[in-house]
Amino acid sequence: MLKHAVVVGAGFGGIASALRLKGLGYHVTLIDRLDQLGGRARVFHRGGYKHDAGPTVLTAPFLFEELFALFDERIEDYAQIVPLQTWYDFYFSDGRTFRYQADLKAFEEEIGQFCKDDVAGYAKLVAMSEKIFNVGFTQLADVPFNTLSTMVKQVPSLIRLQSYKTVYQLIATYIQHPSLRQALSIHSLLVGGNPFDTTSIYTLIHFLERKWGIHFCMGGTGALVAAFKKLMLKVGVTIQLQQEVKQIQVKQNKVVGWIDQNGHVHSCDLMVFNGDPAFAYQHLLPKLPRQFFRRPDQFTQFSMGLYVLFFGATKQWPEVAHHTIWMGHRYKTLLHDIFHKKILADDFSLYIHRPTATDPSFAPQGCDSFYVLCPVPNLLGKVDWEHEAPRLKTKIIDALDQTILPQLKSHIEASFWMTPEDFQTDYLSTYGAGFSIAPILTQSAYFRFHNQDPSIKNLFFAGAGTHPGAGLPGVVSSAKVVEKLVRQYQTTQGALAHA
Repeated sequence: MLKHAVVVGAGFGGIASALRLKGLGYHVTLIDRLDQLGGRARVFHRGGYKHDAGPTVLTAPFLFEELFALFDERIEDYAQIVPLQTWYDFYFSDGRTFRYQADLKAFEEEIGQFCKDDVAGYAKLVAMSEKIFNVGFTQLADVPFNTLSTMVKQVPSLIRLQSYKTVYQLIATYIQHPSLRQALSIHSLLVGGNPFDTTSIYTLIHFLERKWGIHFCMGGTGALVAAFKKLMLKVGVTIQLQQEVKQIQVKQNKVVGWIDQNGHVHSCDLMVFNGDPAFAYQHLLPKLPRQFFRRPDQFTQFSMGLYVLFFGATKQWPEVAHHTIWMGHRYKTLLHDIFHKKILADDFSLYIHRPTATDPSFAPQGCDSFYVLCPVPNLLGKVDWEHEAPRLKTKIIDALDQTILPQLKSHIEASFWMTPEDFQTDYLSTYGAGFSIAPILTQSAYFRFHNQDPSIKNLFFAGAGTHPGAGLPGVVSSAKVVEKLVRQYQTTQGALAHA
C-alpha cells in the first residue's frame, strides 16, 4: 500500500513538493484553505480586469521545467513562458529614468549616462555575483542545512564571498552613483529584505538574471499555476481546496494526521507544511517544547509588510514597461522607517506591474491593468489599516498621476487593495509579513527554519520561511531540499524496519 503524504499549502513550494513526493511514489494530497491554487499566486478578477495577486517576476525557468520533466512532460505543452527584453524601468524622484535590460551593451550605455566609471564597476559586480551564485545557488540552494556540521563546512566560502557584508555594502564596493546603488540593491526587497540588513549572498540575483533572464508566463503567473494543476491531476495528485488544518496530530514524535476546520480527523504517513513555519509552531503544534530552531518570536526578525493596490484604467500608457520601480526621494531612511521604526511614512517607493505591456488579455480592449506594491511595516507596526489603506491609495494614485501615469485619476476604475492584515488573514502570515522571516545572515541556511523538524522526523517544511528563502526560485528549491530529506527519512525508516 502506498504511503500517504499530505502537503499543506498550495503555493509554489507546496505544488513543487507535491510533485516531487509523487515522483517518489507517495499517494499525495495537496490541501489549501483558499478556494484556488497558488497561495500568494492566486488570481483576482474584478470589473473585467485580471490581476496576479503575488509573484510576477519569473527567473530561473529551468526550476519549473524540472518539475514537468519528473514525469517526462514538457512545460511548453502546458504554458507559454516568454523572455522580457526590458527587465525593470526605474523612475527616480529627480525625474531621471534608468532601464535595467537584457541587452548588456545597451544596459552599459544606460549606466554610463549616470557614471562612466560604473560601467567597469558593474562588470566587476557581476563577476563577484557569479562567484556567489556558484556557491550560494548552484551548490547550496537545494542542500539541506539541518545539521551544524553542514553549516560549518560552508563558513570558509561564506567568509571568502563576504557574506558578512550587506547587499548595499557589496553593491557600493563596485558602484559609485547613488541612484545606481539604489537600483542595483533593490532586489533584496523583492524577497522581503532590507538591502542595508540583508546578507550580500542575495547579490547572486544579478548573475542569475544575466544567466537566465527575466520571463513572463502568458496569461500571468496564475496561468503557470493552472499548468501545474493540469500536470498534478494528470499524474494523480489529489487536490483539496477550502480545507484548513486546525491541528497537526503528533504521537511519539511522529505526525499521524491532522484535524480540519470541521473537526474531522485525517491520517497521513508524512506531512510537508508549505506555509509560515512560525504559524505552524505557534498555532498548529502548540504543545511542542520550544527550541531555537522552532524560533520563538523573541529570536526572530520578520520581513516587511506589503500594501498592494490593484486597479484598471480606461486608458493605456504604452511607454510604461511591464515592470517599473518608482523610487521616492528617500532610500535608506525610508527603509529604516519600514523595517526598524515600523512606522508608515508619508513618502514611499513602489513596484508597478503592468502586465498589459506583454499580454493584453489582462484588461478590456484599450485599457490597462495594474498592480502596485508598496513596502510598509508589518503588523508589529500597529498601523490602523482601516484608516490608512484608503489614504495610501489616494497618495499613490496622485503620485503616479503626476509622474509616469498622467491622467490616471480620470481613468482609474475597479480598484481594491490588500494590506498586511489581509496577508495575516488570508495567508496566515505571522504579523502579516510579506515574505515570512527576513533574509538576514543570522536567519539564513542553518539559522533559518529547518526543512525538517528536529524531532518530528516525518514533518517537513517548504516555502519562504525555510531554506533557501523567499522568491519563486527559493520556494521551488525548498521542495528539492524536502525531496532529499524525505529520501533520507525513507532510508532511515527502511533500516529501522529491518533492524
